[in-house]
Amino acid sequence: MAALNSLLRIFIIGFSAWVIVVAWVWLTQDRMVYFPQVGRDNPATPAAVGLRFEDLRLQTEDGETLAAWWVPAPAEKVRGAVLLLHGNAGSVADRIMYLPHFAAMGYGVLLIDYRGYGQSSGSPSEEGTYADARTAWRWLNERGFAAGDIVLVGESLGGAVAAELAARVQPRALLLLSTFTSVNDLGGELYPWLPVRLLSRFRYDTLQGVTDYRGPVLVVHSRDDEIVPFAHGQRLRAAAGARGQLLELRGGHNDAFVFGKPEQVAAVAEFLRDAALR
Repeated sequence: MAALNSLLRIFIIGFSAWVIVVAWVWLTQDRMVYFPQVGRDNPATPAAVGLRFEDLRLQTEDGETLAAWWVPAPAEKVRGAVLLLHGNAGSVADRIMYLPHFAAMGYGVLLIDYRGYGQSSGSPSEEGTYADARTAWRWLNERGFAAGDIVLVGESLGGAVAAELAARVQPRALLLLSTFTSVNDLGGELYPWLPVRLLSRFRYDTLQGVTDYRGPVLVVHSRDDEIVPFAHGQRLRAAAGARGQLLELRGGHNDAFVFGKPEQVAAVAEFLRDAALR
């Protein structure tokens, strides 16, 4: 009887601890998803890589102000525009390494900081990031770029935002860099002992966005990705069917750079050339 009571006591203590952890995750999940860099922690601008740019402030449909950069392509070889949606950490200042490569391919780039990131107002949320992407899309439209001129590029969590927008607006092409199939799929793999789908206030369903988008998709993912397993990239590529391609990288989630090798640069350039001919 004493042994049974001891086991019961251990179970109650363990279950109580689990309930406390579940409650803590429920209350703090926003801080587990978003890691914004605010203010001027990183002073870098596109000028650091020799590119001229416009420092913008875009007004969202719900009254927030987004900090953004427009980096035009060289006038003699404009082939379109890229809307670059970054991941869940840092700010646009951490993404300037993409710019020379897209410029060389003839693409101007619009980079935005989501609400709550960089010098943008507000606090991040799933619906907020979607609204921010729509705001950037409208700015490109007003600048004279039609849907068929624009390539959406999403990095990690930004891939989910890009896929959601792609399903709505049907751009020229969609590039997904180290992106998960959905935040709940990833959370369930990272925390199998938690009822993630019951707890989560987020969806970020990249897989659904890829399925609903009708254009060409390039999935870029590393087999060594320690945060978003390579299988997520494979499933996204499969969801795109004949429209999809997979470019395999090596290196960790924050180290595998799509333009890290000449052959990778060439692969992206070829994908964009083919997309422009559709």
